Amino acid sequence: MKEKDCLKEVESFDKTGFNHTLALIGGKYKLTILYAIYRHKIIRFNSLQRYLAPISHKTLSAALKELEADGLITRKEYPQIPPKVEYSLSDKGKSFIPVLYAMCDWGEKQME
Repeated sequence: MKEKDCLKEVESFDKTGFNHTLALIGGKYKLTILYAIYRHKIIRFNSLQRYLAPISHKTLSAALKELEADGLITRKEYPQIPPKVEYSLSDKGKSFIPVLYAMCDWGEKQME
């Protein structure tokens, strides 16, 4: 099997695309959050928290802030009472979906 350029040995791990990807999606819930938002297209905080139970409010909030800061999701806040906030994938987040599909395919093959 021919080694892909991004997987070849390099001088420093922190200069690899692999490391950058891990920095964006690393953490216990980030991949799951991206998956959930992709499945729902647009989702509110409480619905996301119920879907990902038993994730805590604090953990979900922190992960969403990081994903938004990294440009993988968008947060839309509506000026109303009570506050309404919706999350969806950004274009950058949507470009990650083929990676989720590849992970899904690999996992299904391992279950056989």
